[in-house]
Amino acid sequence: MNDLKNNAQELAYTVMDPFIKLLIKLKVTPNMITMFGLILTFISAAVLIYGAEVGDRDNHQYIGYAGIIILIAGAMDMVDGRLARLNNQAHPAGALFDSVIDRYSELFMFFGFCYYTITQDYLFTSIFCFIAMIGSIMVSYTRSRAEGLGADASVGLMQRPERILLVAFASIATYVVSLITGGDFVYRVDWLSLPIFESISIFSWPIFFLAISANLTAIKRLNHASKVLREEH
Repeated sequence: MNDLKNNAQELAYTVMDPFIKLLIKLKVTPNMITMFGLILTFISAAVLIYGAEVGDRDNHQYIGYAGIIILIAGAMDMVDGRLARLNNQAHPAGALFDSVIDRYSELFMFFGFCYYTITQDYLFTSIFCFIAMIGSIMVSYTRSRAEGLGADASVGLMQRPERILLVAFASIATYVVSLITGGDFVYRVDWLSLPIFESISIFSWPIFFLAISANLTAIKRLNHASKVLREEH
């Protein structure tokens, strides 16, 4: 799994390096890229809020638009780190700035989805979004707190790149499926009051998976770091 991830990362760096070199010539700094990613995420939340207020419940185009913006914003997280390394601008202060802005970005992203799903009466999906937000923040916090105490806690699934990709692709897929099946598509069985599947399920199921896996990752990191710290002390 790690080999596959590393190979994909190297391929991505090979593709983006010419763009990185252009940014270096234009004197663009890593912090500028980090802030641009934050602005994009803020825009994605604004798109969801606007869509929640003006869009119909069966119109999922705004989820799709937000997913595309989030995907681009997530790419900025790779660009700023690569730019810092290639331009010899890597610095602990920059790493701290990047980490803090990343947390703000995720909170903006989940706020947008929570607002949209609550406003559009997708109750369970809104709950999943909120739990996923908690898990996402705790995954990052547990690692940073453990490392501050001298323990490595970079274990488990659902690190930031995986979270961003999952949310973005789920959002885009929801819009695409809604175009094919109709945004108001619902499948029910007679003996259940709740629908088995509806168009928003393309988004809800991955978010449910994220909500569970992110929190499990945070717990796994907590247990791993606690074990390491006890062994060392």
